[in-house]
Amino acid sequence: MSNFIVKKVAVLGAGVMGAQIAAHLVNARVPVVLFDLPAKEGPKNGISLRAIENLKKLSPAPLGINDEAGLIQAANYEDDLALLKECDVVIEAIAERMDWKHDLYKKVAPHLASHTIFATNTSGLSITALSDGFDADLKSRFCGVHFFNPPRYMHLVELIPTATTQPAILDRLETFLTSTLGKGVVRAKDTPNFIANRVGIFSILAVFAEAEKYGIPFDVVDDLTGSKLGRAKSATFRTADVVGLDTMAHVIKTMQDTLMDDPFAPVYKTPAVLKGLVDAGALGQKTGAGFYKKEGKAIKVLDPKTGQYVDSGKKADEIVVRMLKKEPAERIKLLRESTNPQAQFLWAVFRDVFHYIGVYLEQIAGSAADIDLAIRWGFGWNSGPFEDWQSAGWKQVAEWVKEDIEAGKGLANVALPAWVFAGPVAENQGVHGAQGSWSPAAQAFVQRNALPVYARQVFRAALKGTAAADPRKAGRTVEENDAVRIWVSEGQDDVLVVSFKSKMNTIGPDVTDGLTRAIDLAQAEYKGLVVWQPTSLQLGAPGGPFSAGANLEAAMPAFMMGGAKGIEPFVKKFQDGMMRVKYSAVPVVSAASGIALGGGCELMLHSAKRVAALETYIGLVEVGVGLVPAGGGLKEAALAAARAAQAAGSTNYLQFLTNRFQAAAMAKVSASALDAQKMGYLQPSDTIVFNVHELLHVAQNEVRALSNAGYRAPVPGTLVPVAGRSGIATIKASLANMRDGGFISAHDFLIASRIAEAVCGGDVEAGSLVSEEWLLALERKAFVDLLGTGKTQERIMGMLQTGKPVRN
Repeated sequence: MSNFIVKKVAVLGAGVMGAQIAAHLVNARVPVVLFDLPAKEGPKNGISLRAIENLKKLSPAPLGINDEAGLIQAANYEDDLALLKECDVVIEAIAERMDWKHDLYKKVAPHLASHTIFATNTSGLSITALSDGFDADLKSRFCGVHFFNPPRYMHLVELIPTATTQPAILDRLETFLTSTLGKGVVRAKDTPNFIANRVGIFSILAVFAEAEKYGIPFDVVDDLTGSKLGRAKSATFRTADVVGLDTMAHVIKTMQDTLMDDPFAPVYKTPAVLKGLVDAGALGQKTGAGFYKKEGKAIKVLDPKTGQYVDSGKKADEIVVRMLKKEPAERIKLLRESTNPQAQFLWAVFRDVFHYIGVYLEQIAGSAADIDLAIRWGFGWNSGPFEDWQSAGWKQVAEWVKEDIEAGKGLANVALPAWVFAGPVAENQGVHGAQGSWSPAAQAFVQRNALPVYARQVFRAALKGTAAADPRKAGRTVEENDAVRIWVSEGQDDVLVVSFKSKMNTIGPDVTDGLTRAIDLAQAEYKGLVVWQPTSLQLGAPGGPFSAGANLEAAMPAFMMGGAKGIEPFVKKFQDGMMRVKYSAVPVVSAASGIALGGGCELMLHSAKRVAALETYIGLVEVGVGLVPAGGGLKEAALAAARAAQAAGSTNYLQFLTNRFQAAAMAKVSASALDAQKMGYLQPSDTIVFNVHELLHVAQNEVRALSNAGYRAPVPGTLVPVAGRSGIATIKASLANMRDGGFISAHDFLIASRIAEAVCGGDVEAGSLVSEEWLLALERKAFVDLLGTGKTQERIMGMLQTGKPVRN
């Protein structure tokens, strides 16, 4: 197949979604033009320009680096339509009005290049109806591409063809969305609200209906339907507030308008409480009030009976919480049999969703996999509804759902389809199996799309019940113990991988030993080593932690026996481990996603190269526990400053050290991998990967590239110039002003002073040449000295007990 390279994209519509899609394209280094109507006053591109400027103020941030908003080119439909000829993909993202969209299409269609893919980012309008009026050629290049909000962070994109969309167009767009933009693509049928919103909004409407029936308050519902159920922490009503109650009402209205003959049509009626809030202008987070309202520091929740906001924070009954901790089959059985209203409510919601997806699978999706992945990626569930049903015991649950429908307890009087009870699904005990996932239309189990882009995913997002490999056990194990697994992936015998097994992948002495052992093995037989952390979240939302840093709990026995001084061997061992990474004879490549904090950041800094997923948050955060980075992070800051000064022909080392000092002293964490490059935690030559499932594949190839290019480790023993005592004095003077002004505490001043001493090379003349061992000794001494103080011990205990930093 010939290359399809997207050189430029146009986004039509500078509203909330259009501007944020443009922002994410810029994150991915795709040139983008953002169109809107010509402004009636001021510059013609004023509407687009204001939208671009507004991107810097949004939270969560749509841009990996705020300063890059200016890379989006502003345009208007009157003067700039000729720019469309340069665009390989054009995404329309204006308001959900069929007539407005048709008017815009007439205007832009003559300006599209003959190869351009034209897509609409609609959340529920018919793609076929939107293509009315196109000639046959444009119809063949038109489809739906439904991003979820916010586009940078939400993994799901639904791809919706019409009957006339060319298959090759869909394959090209899916490849671009998957690899360049990092998305999980699900192909949906052209039915109202497609897959995720159809099933997800129904599940929310079922929660509304059953919560009212069983008298469960909104905050208790959220406690029951959030992380305790393996779903998004924001649960149901908080999620509605975040999404916007007007947006939710609009999606519900699409179902009302287009599914009038549906047996579940009565359920699609806008709940009275939702209608009341929208009518009152209480649209959720964006207006400051919805189901919840912040008053001062207190979060209040709506009491639907009185219409007043009352204190929130009511929790689920402990007996129900215990039920939710059971294995799926026992959990569902206990919920169904319990007389507790909260348990009955949860069973009813499970039953309603199982009923709905059973009835509508054939109509809305190609297979059960599409529904499960769409809900996981679009609504933040750890497992999809079909996975939940299958895990709980397919036949038994089906019988219980059938009994409830026949007893009139369901939300609609429509039977489950025959395939649920007999034939291949019943024999397989569910819709997912080694042969794929059930497709009622094909009357068979079908495999997921196998485009070449998916060969880049060593572990594609797995579905429970399928033959997918568990990334924690897959491949060939070379050595394994309680701390690490050293292994090679299938067909990749030339590159060794090491994965940590500690909680949050923290690094203690045993993990350091495992890492050193992996380097020894890599040097003996392999091209190099990748440090990569598999996670059970490969089954749900991708992107678990790389490493939360040094394992302080592992250091506690040494502290108890020998006091602060007893910790020094622990710190020295960690430092030696990091130097072993840096001076390995074969390249060590860190492949990071999620958090890489403290020691995790230091491991990355000492690697030959780094591959990071876009959503990697990197920083030296030891200040939070009253300590200084002591795994070589400050040493690497001093080395980087010396290199930068040398490149600039300067001897003002402090000038090149200031940003790195501030990052460590303020425990700054990057807002993205792009931001980490700006901060110096990643190098310009490091690779940023947008699809976290491609992380291992890219890192393995980076090891090969380094090895094949004749990799040589840095030469040890190099001496570097440092800022010295004058640099320390300058930093301390600034810190003293902050302390005296009440901006930092006396203990903060002490910690920051010790960081300054380490990065400036200690009590030596400016420009003095020092070794890495000298700098490491300064780190070690500062760490041990601070550990001996009561204030630092308070911070450590506070963090271990509450997980939050203590400000003392």
